[in-house]
Amino acid sequence: MNPTIAIKEARTERNVHPLIRQRFSPRAFTAEPVSEEELLTLMEAAHWAPSSMNEQPWRFRYALRGDAAFDALRDTLSGGNQPWAPNAAAIVAISGMKHHARNRALNATWAFDTGMAVGNLLAQATSMGIYGHILGGFEHAQATSRLGLVETEEELICLLVLGRLGDAGTLSEPYITRERTPRTRKPLSEVAARLNT
Repeated sequence: MNPTIAIKEARTERNVHPLIRQRFSPRAFTAEPVSEEELLTLMEAAHWAPSSMNEQPWRFRYALRGDAAFDALRDTLSGGNQPWAPNAAAIVAISGMKHHARNRALNATWAFDTGMAVGNLLAQATSMGIYGHILGGFEHAQATSRLGLVETEEELICLLVLGRLGDAGTLSEPYITRERTPRTRKPLSEVAARLNT
């Protein structure tokens, strides 16, 4: 097993599936590409997530390293993401449709549903030896404009970089330390409780 995976594997309180324990958000990627077919497999997994009224509000727009669109999205990244994120094999812009297609009513769960789809995508990616890091640090207005989104209809939530796990030693600080630090979570009892009636 890759030593970074061993460091980052979640130390869960219960017997959780390995795909969930091994999923983490790396910053070190190899130069190896991720194929378009692999990306479409990830998006197929995402597409089978549950959604309110089966609306499937998620939208995924992707670019491979070397594409002009990859460079256009890379240029929107914040300073903290610029040193490492462009080394990924692909960038995915994740957005959601804010209204129900059938009646134009506001879809109250569009963002939640899109998040579930991304969870499917990341689990599928982990099963294929592909890792993703979700980015909120980018110029939203600039990226929205470059994607040609109409904000009243569709909202850009995040960018996701995907690639194969690289050597943490290729990073600079503070990223190398973050890559080599075990993951932690609040105690389960702090976020989950049985209701008393």
